[in-house]
Parts: sequence; C-alpha cells; structure tokens
Amino acid sequence: MADTSDLRGIFTPNLVPLDSRGEINEAELRRYTDWLIERGVHGLYPNGSTGEFTRFTPEERRRIIQIVTDQAAGRVPVLAGAAEANTRETIKACEAYYEMGARAVAIVSPFYYKLSPASVYAYFKEIADNSPIDVSLYNIPMFASPIDVPTVQRLAEECPRVVAIKDSSGDLPHMMRMIAAVRPIRPEFRFLTGWDAALVPMLVVGCDGGTNATSGIVPEVTRKLYDLTVSGRLDEARELQYKLLKLFDAMIYSADFPEGFRAALRLRGFETGVGRQPLSPSQRVDLAVVSDTLQCLLAEEGFTDEPIGGCPPRRADNGQTPADVDRIVQSVVAELRRRGLARE
Repeated sequence: MADTSDLRGIFTPNLVPLDSRGEINEAELRRYTDWLIERGVHGLYPNGSTGEFTRFTPEERRRIIQIVTDQAAGRVPVLAGAAEANTRETIKACEAYYEMGARAVAIVSPFYYKLSPASVYAYFKEIADNSPIDVSLYNIPMFASPIDVPTVQRLAEECPRVVAIKDSSGDLPHMMRMIAAVRPIRPEFRFLTGWDAALVPMLVVGCDGGTNATSGIVPEVTRKLYDLTVSGRLDEARELQYKLLKLFDAMIYSADFPEGFRAALRLRGFETGVGRQPLSPSQRVDLAVVSDTLQCLLAEEGFTDEPIGGCPPRRADNGQTPADVDRIVQSVVAELRRRGLARE
C-alpha cells in the first residue's frame, strides 16, 4: 500500500467522464480511478484544471471528491482541489474533504481579481488558520493572482497547515527560488510542478513530483519518466521527456484545453462524454491525428501493441534513432498545422 502521508511523485489531475446527459458518469470515474492506480500513479488530484472544476457546481465538486476518495480506498493519497470563489466557501470545502479522507487540499490563489502579494498572503492565511486539513498552495499565474516567493516563504513559516505548493507557471528559476527560500526552514515542505513540458528539469532542481495532465492519459509513461529521473538515469529520462513533450503538444494544441486530453482518453478505452464547454464544428478534435502518436509512444515503451500500419521502423537493436522519433513527431505536428489545429 502506498504511503498516504506524503505528497511525492506523480499525482494525476484526472478528467471527469460525463454521460450522455452531461452528468458525472460515476461508474466510469470509478473505473478510471482504478485504472490510474493500477498503472502506478502515486496519487490523484481531482478538481484540478484538467478536471474542469469551474464547470461543475459546488455540490458536484464534492461528489467528485467523494467518488475518488471512496474508490481509491487509501491505496494512494488524494490531493483534492478545493478552490472556491471566497474564503468561507473554500474553508467549507476543506472541512468536507477532510471528512471524506483526502490527504490534503490544493487551493488556487484568488482568481478573476488580480490581487497584491499582501492580499494573496491574507487569503491563504485565513484559510490555513481555519482548515482541518493540510493545504497545498496552487500557483497558476495565467489564470489567477500569482504567488511570489516571499509569500510562499512567509506562509511556510507561519502556517503549519501549508505543506506544499503546486506550481503550474513552468518557470524553472521561480521554482528554484522557492525551493531555496523554503526548504531550509521547512525540509518536509513539498514542491510539485504542474508543467508537463519541464517535468525532468523540475525534478532535477529539487521538485518532489508533479501534477501532470499527461499522467491521466499515459500514466505508465509519466511514471516511468519520474522513476528514470529520480534514479539518476538522466539520458534515458531526457529522451523520454522529449517524446512525452510531443504527445503533450499534440493533445494541448488539438483543441481548447482540455478537450485534446479528453479525446486521447477515449483512445485508451474510456467513455468520457462531451465536455460542458460547447465547441463549434471547427473545434472538434481529430482523433486520428492524436491516435497514432499516442499508440506509437506506448508501444515503444512496451505498454501496448503498435497501431495497424505500424510505427516508423526501429533499429536492429530495437531502439529508435533521434531521426525516427523526429519523423513521428514532425508528421503529427505537420498534420495538426495542416488542419489548423496547431500553431506555427
């Protein structure tokens, strides 16, 4: 059984399958939870950005956490997204998720209004002082007020309940500055990166793990990438990071986030339903574009068979040359661009 006291490793910000009426598909969410755990993720992160928490009601958000914690049944820790629109409702969510057995909650800094560092500090301080459950800060400056290094350091010093930060800025120097400021005073404080494109370098500079959307689609590969990195096999990790980056780009540029990931999850055998954000006909995801790249990556790492028609030929030693990998990637990217689904 996993150590549910720690926030380390790969935590999956899981999508929420919906049924034909657009309601939570509980049976499929439970099956998805089992599938992720069986494939080696270290923890689950429901009600994150990939889980489209803003598109569910508060009652639905609580139901999602209830389903995931119940199905996980202590096998892995659950980091529950608890971001509501104000401190009162957020504290209520903290209380609810504590009762449900979540390990900790992740709380995004105030969104919509851009606040000063002093206001961001005050927001988290009020929540931490009144929460019965440990809190992970969630820094995502493209959507919410940024959390600067002095604020993280001050909260770590003053609030025992603040035990981690999930940072989705992709800013490596910012992560290094946070680690340098906080780790000497709180050695047990955890640093998680939410930016798939830089998982390896983030781990190398001292992150404890990641909340990565790709782990909801290829948990086997993301877990392998983590294991390679923490065991010091950096040449292999770097090669796999570049392959995962191309798949990540294919999914993220195939439609508005997270529809490309929803489409890819269907390729892994799940009935995800149609997301609640309406899409125009031009925004429909072309599954064929993502499918071969996804399956070739899984096949190359030994997790599935090659697609019908095969993948680009391997070398005699069963390894692929960089040129082989580049051909796979460039063909997918070129097709995405031809269909107007990727940027130049």
